[in-house]
Amino acid sequence: MPASEVGEGGTFVLTGVMASGKSTVADLLARRFERAVHLRGDVFRKMIVAGRDPISPPIGEEARRQLALRHRLAAQAAEEYRRAGFTVVLQDIYLGDDLDRVVSLLPTAPVFVVALVPTASAVTERARRREKGGYGEWSVEELCAGFEAETPRIGLWLDTTSLTPEETVDTILSRRGEARVR
Repeated sequence: MPASEVGEGGTFVLTGVMASGKSTVADLLARRFERAVHLRGDVFRKMIVAGRDPISPPIGEEARRQLALRHRLAAQAAEEYRRAGFTVVLQDIYLGDDLDRVVSLLPTAPVFVVALVPTASAVTERARRREKGGYGEWSVEELCAGFEAETPRIGLWLDTTSLTPEETVDTILSRRGEARVR
């Protein structure tokens, strides 16, 4: 099997704002494959136990540097799992140019990008029901609008407002051709 097409499913990059369903959908999607990894990009932020600079407005130079490090480490881990024959579902908030940057760090094809974009009101309701916080100084409306305005429209963009997580996964798999970016 050529190195450029390792493993059964490829690498799926799931992005969206907080409470858009990334973690739930990523886990369900990964479980659809025989050998798969659900790789949470945020885990690399959580590993910094001293000196972590928060991602809050305005984002400072050190926070941006740590975010870039988190993205590089996640992409490197994804590539190693791919080389070992796993389908990878890499999930994080890739906002604006960060999405293109992360995709460029994933040389092993195929690579699929899926943006989960429920309405701001749906995200507000989901965030209210979640145990974990996350928005802090950000407003849901600002982040949703910023995500949609600044993030490149590559791959498959799904309005998941009225979809269950299982329906979202079914849609991703049935429309994976639209999601493929490499």
